[in-house]
Amino acid sequence: MATKNPRLNVVLEAPLYMALRHLAQKDRVSLSFKARDLIREALESYEDGYWAKTAESREKTFSNKTALTHKQVWG
Repeated sequence: MATKNPRLNVVLEAPLYMALRHLAQKDRVSLSFKARDLIREALESYEDGYWAKTAESREKTFSNKTALTHKQVWG
């Protein structure tokens, strides 16, 4: 079966494989679909953490005196 999506081979420890298999069976999806969805969720969580950390550092240097108003930015 040809596909345009890249493929990834992953080696899992037995307990991790069994947990993934259980979740896939519970949701009635293939192992690869469940793995893809879990990886997607993990990446989104990682990205959220990155942006939260970035926002915290920017918040420390924020000043109302030097900030632009909505009207100054958008006209």
